[in-house]
Amino acid sequence: MDRWVLTVITFLPLGLLAAVLFVPGRRPNVIRWLSIAGSLVPLALSAWLWLDYSGGAHGLQYAVNRPWIPLIGVNYHVGADGLSVPMIFLTTLLTTISLIYSLNIKERVKEFYCLFLLLETGMLGVFVALDYFLFYVFWEVSLVPMYFLIGIWGGPRREYAAIKFFLYTLVGSVAMLLAILAMYFATGARTFDIIAIAGAQPFAGQMALQGLVFWALFLGFAIKVPVWPFHTWLPDAHVEAPTAGSVILAGVLLKMGCYGFLRIVLPTLPEAAQQYAVWVAVLALISIVYGAFVAMAQMDFKKLIAYSSVNHMGYVMLGIAAACSLGPANLSDRATALNGAMLQMFSHGVITGALFLLVGVVYERAHTRDLREFGGLGAVMAKYSVLLWMSCFASLGLPGMSGFVAEFFVFRGAFPAYLLITCLSMIGLVVTAAYLLWTIQRVLLGPVNPKWAGLKDMDWREIVSVVPLIALMILFGVYPAPIFRILNGYATGLASYFVGG
Repeated sequence: MDRWVLTVITFLPLGLLAAVLFVPGRRPNVIRWLSIAGSLVPLALSAWLWLDYSGGAHGLQYAVNRPWIPLIGVNYHVGADGLSVPMIFLTTLLTTISLIYSLNIKERVKEFYCLFLLLETGMLGVFVALDYFLFYVFWEVSLVPMYFLIGIWGGPRREYAAIKFFLYTLVGSVAMLLAILAMYFATGARTFDIIAIAGAQPFAGQMALQGLVFWALFLGFAIKVPVWPFHTWLPDAHVEAPTAGSVILAGVLLKMGCYGFLRIVLPTLPEAAQQYAVWVAVLALISIVYGAFVAMAQMDFKKLIAYSSVNHMGYVMLGIAAACSLGPANLSDRATALNGAMLQMFSHGVITGALFLLVGVVYERAHTRDLREFGGLGAVMAKYSVLLWMSCFASLGLPGMSGFVAEFFVFRGAFPAYLLITCLSMIGLVVTAAYLLWTIQRVLLGPVNPKWAGLKDMDWREIVSVVPLIALMILFGVYPAPIFRILNGYATGLASYFVGG
């Protein structure tokens, strides 16, 4: 079982999709509950994976490596380590939560749930694949369902947002594919194995060629993160996507870009990563400050949360840049930065997922996201008020919440490498607190707008969707040891590539 657990987790949603296809479309409730019940199995297995994972080991666990297309050196190679285990759990958790929240979907229910299950397989595949061919297949599989989820169930400008999302991501995918082929031919071993190619260190000592491959991979992953100035697809996609689509987009799909940097770029091209780290840090700084200020200017509740993702993912990129800097940072500093970056990936998925769900709750009742039209909802929707307060506090980095721990580790690790950039990036903390507190004031406080005096509070479906995320924010804010037990082995092993740089 241990050996094949990753395969079961990854492909079980695909098998569930096949079962759903046989359910007549006139029985939407069967489709909904079959999908939700089936999604609990990968979630349970990923929770077992978390508990069973040996955190002290730097190497891969649960690995399977079988020939797939031996003619060109392609293997079915999957495995999990400290980087991928939390992402697997986050993916299965947010998928189940999104399916539960989407019980209110009335239009084309079968297609909606089938696309979500296909999307889950694509996302999980990215986090377990250790062969470039397999990785790329899953990467592209995850693109297609999200395109249709935005384009069919999205808002008034859904077609525009879906096409923009697809084209931006496809440009990055093409650049990534060219880089993969370059590394494949450079090794001479004719293998697509990610671990083997990283061990071969292609283009070592050839900074011109290594630089080209680095920036090609950077483009592919930076668009997904997204890093400024490649972020412009994100607000449109978030605003037009259905609520569950926004949760997955922010909670998981953005993390695939960060995952690409940590799994592929840093261990495979360490010289280029170190050489260009300062430029990555500068782009991270711009993302942090720009994302915060633009979020502050938004009057659309959902667009505000979308721009906050640009801000928060900037902290991930700052931690990654600090870990491979040319500065005087030692192993401990670099590992701390990486621990912070990886925890921020997980924490952002949980926090922003909750925020998008809460935006969806109020939008379904008021049919508007204009912050200027709200006010006093705290007196009308008590349960909603408590959960929004907690999610916003977690997002602004309040001590005792997971966002604080992640950002603290990033700053602690980045200070020795980039003192000025790290200090300037703290502007983002102040502005983030300002726009989130301002949002709370405009939505929950003040006199009640008479139009919303009769709004119903959250129902069981919405509470069940949000409360597990709140619990994780608090758990890893108060006691982060269970996740650092998993993250630290990979962080320390990756940081050792750059000690003495």
